[in-house]
Amino acid sequence: MPLSPDRLVSYFWSGDALRSRGVSDVVRSATLTLPAPPDRLLADWARDIASRLELGPGDVEQMALARTIARWPGYTACVQAMRDWTGALGLGDALAESDIALMACRGARYHHDGDQYGGAAFCNLFLSEDKGLDLLFANSGQRIALTRGTAVLFDTCQPHGVVPRGSSMFDEADFPESRDLSQVFLTWELPIEDPGVAGALGIAFDIDSAGAARLDDEQVRRGRARQQVRPDLGRWIDAG
Repeated sequence: MPLSPDRLVSYFWSGDALRSRGVSDVVRSATLTLPAPPDRLLADWARDIASRLELGPGDVEQMALARTIARWPGYTACVQAMRDWTGALGLGDALAESDIALMACRGARYHHDGDQYGGAAFCNLFLSEDKGLDLLFANSGQRIALTRGTAVLFDTCQPHGVVPRGSSMFDEADFPESRDLSQVFLTWELPIEDPGVAGALGIAFDIDSAGAARLDDEQVRRGRARQQVRPDLGRWIDAG
């Protein structure tokens, strides 16, 4: 069947060659029961965000996971809750076998991660309390309130951002220094080619093998044009 010129296609590294796949709008989400981080750890996160990361509005940065593990007896329960949830989705041991990182954001500009992580799905577990922020997937319109225990699984190529509840636009002015609007979360990169991951998100592979053979790097394309995302609205636009 010919490839529709309007279809979004992710080209990602599979071994030493680029492979093509569709971009999924499917988002799997749940609210898991998690232990609260201890006050000492919350203070540690706040210092790290303010002094070392110096998070500005829309920034997403990596934090020190080892220190969190050492200071939070409940960390193991958080990871187990995610393993139970992803197991129920049919992902098997994909989570246990994938890399994990601790991240922080102060909102997030709309973006996609298909230029670097096209071969993965993101699986995130939010650890902070509800601060009136939503994770919004601009293409599908799905909005997920961020609170302690929010778990999400989604295609890295799907445009997403973190915005104030009820808003659809990312605006730096909505994240003043005077308010604590940071969110801390665990993230796993799950292999998109894993049958359980691909099945949970409805990924179709090898939809443009000829196109993949002509390219040199990971990217998302529509027709002949490489795509990027408007950081304020989350809309796909042709890359300049």
